[in-house]
Amino acid sequence: MENIDVLITTPVNPYLEQELDKRFNLIRLWNYPQKQEFFKNHSDSIRGVVNNPWHPTDREFIDSLPALEIVSSYSVGLDHVDLGYCKEKGVKVTNTPDVLTEDVADLAIGLMLTTLRGISECDRYVRSGLWKKGDFKLTTKVSFSLFSSSTFDSKSLY
Repeated sequence: MENIDVLITTPVNPYLEQELDKRFNLIRLWNYPQKQEFFKNHSDSIRGVVNNPWHPTDREFIDSLPALEIVSSYSVGLDHVDLGYCKEKGVKVTNTPDVLTEDVADLAIGLMLTTLRGISECDRYVRSGLWKKGDFKLTTKVSFSLFSSSTFDSKSLY
């Protein structure tokens, strides 16, 4: 297998870093405090970049790597990558879409339950000992909140 230089801009999951190390000559940017010196000595050999939103891949960065062929963003979004310039330069761009979709949905449901049922407020109520002085207020049922809308059509469930 060809030894390809890949620049990784920030530390990532140790497993991912280990797997990249097996396949490529992984160059860790954070190990080089003098960035200008680093690019002066290494930029011509780097063909791939692994980054995330904390390290923008802008025109200046892209131009500093003349052999660059691919940018792999270790994130869902690509706002930090100059996609137009990458396309113009023939640099392929990848990311990790939908990697967190189900987790975000789970958290949204959890936040909805917490908000409507007052779970966090109730927890503070119990922990502070206020339960000894009286009952906690009634909260909103999630099923009532979701399905009581005048625009809700129960037939659409079947």
